[in-house]
Amino acid sequence: MLGMLGLIASLILLMYLTMKGVNIIIAAIISAVVVALTGGLNLETALTEHYMTGFTNYFYSWFLIFLLGAVFGKIMQVTKAADSIANWVKDTLGPSRAVFAVVAAAAIMTYGGVSLFVVGFAVYPIAVSLFKVANLPHRFIPAALVFGSISFTMTAPGSPEIQNLIPTEFFGTKPTAGGIIGVLMALIIMITGGILLSRMVKKAVQNGEVFSLPNQPSSAANESAAALEAELSMQRPDAAPAGKDFPHVLMAILPLASVIAILNTAANFTSSTAAALISLTSGIILACVLMIKYLVGFWEALAKGAQDALVAAANTCAVVGFGSVAAQVAAFDTFVDALVNIPGPPLMGLAIAVTLICGITGSASGGLGIALPILAPMYMAQGLDPGAMHRISALASGGLDSLPHNGYVVTTIRAICGETHKRSYWPIFILSVAMPTAVLFLAVILYSIF
Repeated sequence: MLGMLGLIASLILLMYLTMKGVNIIIAAIISAVVVALTGGLNLETALTEHYMTGFTNYFYSWFLIFLLGAVFGKIMQVTKAADSIANWVKDTLGPSRAVFAVVAAAAIMTYGGVSLFVVGFAVYPIAVSLFKVANLPHRFIPAALVFGSISFTMTAPGSPEIQNLIPTEFFGTKPTAGGIIGVLMALIIMITGGILLSRMVKKAVQNGEVFSLPNQPSSAANESAAALEAELSMQRPDAAPAGKDFPHVLMAILPLASVIAILNTAANFTSSTAAALISLTSGIILACVLMIKYLVGFWEALAKGAQDALVAAANTCAVVGFGSVAAQVAAFDTFVDALVNIPGPPLMGLAIAVTLICGITGSASGGLGIALPILAPMYMAQGLDPGAMHRISALASGGLDSLPHNGYVVTTIRAICGETHKRSYWPIFILSVAMPTAVLFLAVILYSIF
């Protein structure tokens, strides 16, 4: 009983500390200490062996993916390729389709392998401009960014995002695993989410809401929007200075397209991890060659990409390390057994287990790193379709992971958009938690039938 209470308490503590802004590495170690002490584990063994084994194994397996992904994102950023894509979407769709334009710009870049945070900072100034002209409530910008960045691009077949690559290691699958059902689920999330977001924005406008920057009255919106965009250009190196030339949009999109094409072609001849490394390296080289005239500060971009990769990887490794300690207590085995033996289709237990663990940790990749080493062998032994298990795992990672303590959600709301959870989180919950979770269970049913 004490072990179960300690497991629950440590999970709640991890969520609480991360929501309070405590560094995830510190929060994970504190939570690991709690679960070790209440679970009857030797504290030294728990930290120096179990925690560090989980930490280093995940780092060993995925750091190069983090590194190349971060470098690719920085190259797309410093060449202004990301800004070129965002501006092209803005000019093509216009203010009348402001919501869809923001979602589309974020989706194009993230499905092409650009870092989430690069996308957020690149698209936000465009979103401000579009929402201002269309007079739409600013508080919906975080939802549009999050929806376009992670809800369907992260879990769709063929995506170069790490959440779609991790399952390949455990199920022996390719990034396109899941077949037509996987594609259908991505389309359902994309279309349904787009409709829901449009309706939420329309309802808010009907209720009298207008464009207004955070903590400012509506009457000040018109005067302050231009000042905000100028401030963004001066304060954030990520934002495009006014008047600066961009590379042509075709040159900007080609590296993204090459990453997707090479990944899913090379995966037929080598491991998915190797294919991802090849595709991201090719994308980096192609971006540098095509946009060399815009490439200023190449070595600085590499250094910043490496730094970003270390931080992102270490944060995820910390969560996986905590999970490795939790997996050693008897209560965790009881928890896993209950999920594996849950009534219903065999895939249901896998779906629920992955989505709960991702929700608890507030990390899709971290949750997968904890859950799949334990669950994959159990479900593989049942003879289930590896492609179905891959897609279910990927979809499950993109549901409860977006609870309020998720790192990307916190960064988007607070650091990028200057909003608050109170004003802007509810649309994110609908689009990136409730709807993907519902689609996950639809996928379980379809994979179980077909």
